[in-house]
Amino acid sequence: MAEHTSSGGPTLEEGGETRRDFLYLATGAMAAAGTVIAIWPFIDFMNPSRDVLALSTADVDLSPIEVGQAITVTWRGKPVFVRRRTAVEIESAANVNLADLPDPQPDSARVKKPEWLIQIGICTHLGCIPLGQRPGDPRGDYGGWFCPCHGSHYDTSGRIRKGPAPRNLDLPPYQFVDDGRIRIG
Repeated sequence: MAEHTSSGGPTLEEGGETRRDFLYLATGAMAAAGTVIAIWPFIDFMNPSRDVLALSTADVDLSPIEVGQAITVTWRGKPVFVRRRTAVEIESAANVNLADLPDPQPDSARVKKPEWLIQIGICTHLGCIPLGQRPGDPRGDYGGWFCPCHGSHYDTSGRIRKGPAPRNLDLPPYQFVDDGRIRIG
């Protein structure tokens, strides 16, 4: 029961609610919902468009690549080196003393299948593109890639071996879709 004050209006019993409390809550909830509805187009506008999302992955057909051959594909505007390594390159990469490396990383951590090396072709020193993809390119002292801008030498696993580069060539996220195709991204 409501008690009456000297002014004649109702007062709250302990723990009770009034119609005014309900109206405050309902108004606040409607204002919050209206704000979300009003700003949603602006939030949605910041999402990447369909053409940008299409560039987020790149499918690469590996079947035409011969043993010892390398190709360059573009993923997110970056060159990605795909090399089908020879048995000698695989053995050379696996038999490196990790203590001798500036950025120690075993070859097995850099490849999913030993025959295929997939890495981002950007020097980790200042962002140059190393040579070594074409048959006539200099490959440096370790048979991998050579960045002529500042003299970084990478081995057949894309690990920095000599020069100013602070770390190995970066690896993109990729997966084998089947034996003859990979999806980068």
